[in-house]
Amino acid sequence: MTTDTSLDERRRSREDARVAPAHARSWLLLSALRTDLFDAAQLSRADQVILDCEDAVDDSLKDSAREGVLEWLAAGGRAWVRINERSSAAWADDVAALRDAPGLVGVMLAKTESPDEVIDTVQRLGGHLPVIALVESALGIEDAVSIARAPGVFRLAFGSGDYRRDTGAANEPLAMAYPRSRLVTASRIGGLTGPIDGPTVGTSHPLVREQSADAVALGMTGKLCLDLEQPAVVNECFSPSPADVAWALDFLADFEASGGVIRDGSDKPRLGRARLIQERAQLFRVNPS
Repeated sequence: MTTDTSLDERRRSREDARVAPAHARSWLLLSALRTDLFDAAQLSRADQVILDCEDAVDDSLKDSAREGVLEWLAAGGRAWVRINERSSAAWADDVAALRDAPGLVGVMLAKTESPDEVIDTVQRLGGHLPVIALVESALGIEDAVSIARAPGVFRLAFGSGDYRRDTGAANEPLAMAYPRSRLVTASRIGGLTGPIDGPTVGTSHPLVREQSADAVALGMTGKLCLDLEQPAVVNECFSPSPADVAWALDFLADFEASGGVIRDGSDKPRLGRARLIQERAQLFRVNPS
C-alpha cells in the first residue's frame, strides 16, 4: 500500500482540522477488512476513525485484518483501532502488534468489564497510548465507575448492541436510559469527557438525529458511526446550535456588563451553561446565529 504526495497533503490538512479525541463527537467505526475505505474514512467528516479488528472480523481473518491495518498505518494513515476483548486469544496478538505502530492514535478495548482489563491493556501497549473502554454488558455497566477510574482509561463508550443482546433490553430510549446515564455518571466521577454513545444501525438520518438527541439529553458527548454519511449528522447534533451560541454570548456579555455579580439563584447554573456552550462553540467552530 503506497501513498502519493496529494494524499499526504490531504491527510495533513484533515488532521490539522480534526477535533481532538478528548472532545470528538463522531467516531467512524470501519471494518479492518475494508482497506479500500481507509483513506476515505481518514479524509471524511468524522472527528476520529476507528478500524475494527473485533466484531467486524471473523476469527479466521484476524491476522490478515491486523496486517492490513499495520500496513496502512505504516504508509501514513492515522486512526484508532478497536482490539479484541481481554479474555480472547486475539487480544495478546493485537497489543503486541500495535504497541509501536506508527500512526496509531489509541485503542478501543472491546467488551470491557473490569478496570484490570484496561490496566493490562495500557501496560502491554507501553503505557503511553490512550485506551477507550467499550462497555457492552450488564457487568460492565455496573462496574463502570471502577472502569472510569482505572489508570490510563481515556473515555468510556457504550456498546449498545451487545448490551441489548446481553440483557434483552429493547432499542428504545427508556430501555437505554439507565446504561447511558450510568456511563455519564461514571465518566464524571472518573474525571473523563462524557461518554461515546453506541451507533445507529441503518441509513436513516432522522433516526440518527433522534437517537443522538436522546444521548445528548442524558449527557453523552459523542457517538459511534457506521458509514461515511453519519459523521456530519452526528457532529451537528453533538454541537451547540448557532442560536444556543448567540444566547450564551449575549448572557456572558450581559453578565460582564453588570460587573460579574450574581443577581439571583438562577445565575450560576446559567453562567455554567453559557461558558460550556462558549467552550464547545470554539472547539467545533460554531458561530452565533
